[in-house]
Amino acid sequence: MNLADFLPFPKCSDCESWNTIPEYLRDYILQEAGKTEKIIKSAQGWPQLLASDYMQFCLNGDRVSFENKYFSRRNYLTLLALAECIEGKGRLLPLIADGVLLLCQESGWQLPAHNSYARDVAQEPLPDTSRPVIDLFAAETGAQLAVIYYLLKSGLDTLSPEICRRIFREIKDRILMPYLNCHFWWMGNGEEEMCNWTPWITQNVLLAFFLLPAEKAERREAVKKAQYGLQCFLKDYGQDGCCSEGAEYYRKAALCLYNAADIIVCVTGGDGADFFEQPKIRNMAEYIVNMHIPNSPYYFNFADCAPLAGRSGVREYLFGKKINSRALCDFAAAEWAASSTAEKLLCCSAESLDGNNIYYLLQSLFTARELDALAKSDRNAEKNGDTFSFYYKSVGIYVMRRGEYSLAVKTGCNADSHNHNDTGSFILYRNGKPFVIDVGVGTYTAKTFSKDRYDIWTMQSSYHNLPEINGQQQCAGKEFCSDSVQIQGMTITQNISRAYPEQAGLKSYTRLVECRSNSVYIKDSAECSGSLVMNLMFAQKPEIGNDFIQIGNTGRLRLPDLDVQKSIYIEEIEIEDKRLRKTWPAKLYRLRIAFSSELELVFSAE
Repeated sequence: MNLADFLPFPKCSDCESWNTIPEYLRDYILQEAGKTEKIIKSAQGWPQLLASDYMQFCLNGDRVSFENKYFSRRNYLTLLALAECIEGKGRLLPLIADGVLLLCQESGWQLPAHNSYARDVAQEPLPDTSRPVIDLFAAETGAQLAVIYYLLKSGLDTLSPEICRRIFREIKDRILMPYLNCHFWWMGNGEEEMCNWTPWITQNVLLAFFLLPAEKAERREAVKKAQYGLQCFLKDYGQDGCCSEGAEYYRKAALCLYNAADIIVCVTGGDGADFFEQPKIRNMAEYIVNMHIPNSPYYFNFADCAPLAGRSGVREYLFGKKINSRALCDFAAAEWAASSTAEKLLCCSAESLDGNNIYYLLQSLFTARELDALAKSDRNAEKNGDTFSFYYKSVGIYVMRRGEYSLAVKTGCNADSHNHNDTGSFILYRNGKPFVIDVGVGTYTAKTFSKDRYDIWTMQSSYHNLPEINGQQQCAGKEFCSDSVQIQGMTITQNISRAYPEQAGLKSYTRLVECRSNSVYIKDSAECSGSLVMNLMFAQKPEIGNDFIQIGNTGRLRLPDLDVQKSIYIEEIEIEDKRLRKTWPAKLYRLRIAFSSELELVFSAE
């Protein structure tokens, strides 16, 4: 296997190419880098990563104390590096050298929540410098430093050749050699189930191998291991391309798969290019289009996905180009046009506390003119028409759009990756506004991925759009599932009784959901004795009228043959979690409806 060098972007010394970046993006980078300079040169300085911060995760489950400083440090370095390439004056090189060496001096690049050597075991309180862990963000750090080496080596060498020698040594010891000589669970092992970790880490490891002067034999072995890992990842996807972790994680899964595969195709001289011709890969790419709520920034969100999953843009566009998907390219262009300058650059800023991948930012900077032109053209995105439906059978999600209404229904089971107990639940938008919602997930802590996960209210079926049966909620596991799923046009019917434990005393529970031209109709029929209480989640306060419930300015809920004055209780839920507040207001509302064996719900404009 003959492997070429990977030359994805112009180096810093190529000033002419860097000057082709649209001025508004260059100005944004320079502005944020200027803020970064002031922070670093102030008493605040570079964030200090302390052992006591690292150990907070094992002591009390706190991820934030360490991660905020960890990601800020990396964002500062990214902004300074990009600004130096735009300016081309060498002015920022000393600050960049400081940042580079700070990262190189860290005891470990892995996050505290990932500091372990096997899957689903307890984390070690501090990194073992003799046994590096390659987790998501160790790999991202390796890729970040490799990109900086690639872009700025000639400039950094004028300060001291030891800077880039140090980058290479640290990446070799922490990423390259462990990748070749150790087995981490995300690398794939036969039928063992994989998740987004596999392509996410793999793309970054490949960047490290091919942006640094690694040995040819090592590069060949890395490509073989990468190809095997990606195949292990792909085996867990259905042919329909559905991401079980949701739209937010699509960017960590399908888009990372695209980048990893694209790197392999580039360095092998086109070997394996037919990978992108597979129908399954096309379905994976276009999944994001189907999950989007038209005329809004929202996506259907099941599991841990947030409804505001971030704007689509350059990476989706590049994937669309690779598979010749006009639908995905036009969708990405429309999203790009609707994005702010900050969103176009993934909201990377001096104040950002989230990690940003420098390679993605370079993709945005050097594809921007092409996307700007497409967004301004009169070419219209392909339309699904006034009526659209698609069933992702592999995960159990049925998406419907009809007129003003966008609707998604969950079937399947309660064992998805990042699972919530939500079999049978539904999400409804009208004219791009949330009508009936899935709350999503709060800020991650140790509890989020522990045996106590389902003690968290956002994971529980009673805080999804589902019934409680004799006080019983749904349970987690593959055996807790729906069956008898039938789809006909814009109607889906399923039995969700198996999603509940035996204590519920439930013989059957049929839910019919129909997306009509001017309303959404739901009919639940239960065969059991005892109490039945329906839960419905709203972002706007429900107001009870004489024979209907007004949901803010979005629409109305009618309950035929039910006395709304006597059967309904409205619960206010205070939302203080920072992650949830990115999407939702300070209060959410749970409507609890007592009913007997049948319940009809009609959602409409009025």
